[in-house]
Amino acid sequence: MVLSNIVSKPVTYTAGKTPLEGVLLYDDAVKTPRPGVVLVPNWLGINAANLEQAKLVAGSKLVVFVADMYGKAVRPKDRDEAAKAAGAVKGDQAVLRERIAAAFETLKVQKGVDVARLGGVGFCFGGTVVLEHARSGAAIAGVVSIHGGLAPVRPDAPPKEVKAKVLALHGADDPGVPPKDVEAFSTELRAVKADWQLVSYGNSVHSFTDPDAKTPGKNEYNPVTAKRAYAAMNGFFDELFGG
Repeated sequence: MVLSNIVSKPVTYTAGKTPLEGVLLYDDAVKTPRPGVVLVPNWLGINAANLEQAKLVAGSKLVVFVADMYGKAVRPKDRDEAAKAAGAVKGDQAVLRERIAAAFETLKVQKGVDVARLGGVGFCFGGTVVLEHARSGAAIAGVVSIHGGLAPVRPDAPPKEVKAKVLALHGADDPGVPPKDVEAFSTELRAVKADWQLVSYGNSVHSFTDPDAKTPGKNEYNPVTAKRAYAAMNGFFDELFGG
């Protein structure tokens, strides 16, 4: 995929009283309105590697807005800082939902975005976030979780309605997502008659799309599974947005 025309620019916005700064990415050579997708990166948040990943997602078909889930002043430098930042957001459903909703509202007002065609995609922690947005009943076309956690942020508050179509791309051997979470996920979405898909990739653990993931049996890049997952994501968005 040629990425030379991808423009990347910071966009400041707020959620409640929290200043945030996301990044908008789009192919400047395409002049027609395109579907908009909010991308929530892994727990490291907005960094160089995650922006390169966002460019791949955007390509020439999508306008992508990389959401800031932590705050403009919070950019984790390592796993410990990332765990603290992600844990704080996951520990407060209201904050999580407010921040992902603010990202979608910000995307809607960006030039070149077809507001009738909106979706979300998240990696790892980001997968948990976009699934939570779907669970909130958000009126968007669909969301993709890529090696994200499948358990809800609040198991005691099941969704009443899921309007977005859901695609979960899961590593079958991911130690962080046990079989009970997978079963609970499918049971939950069946209960609200959601339009959902779950793809479970064999020989794959957590972070299978991340070239920097190198912990065997826990967090490990799998180029074959990564290629399949991106193809599944692209096919899903083509279905949602009309090719």
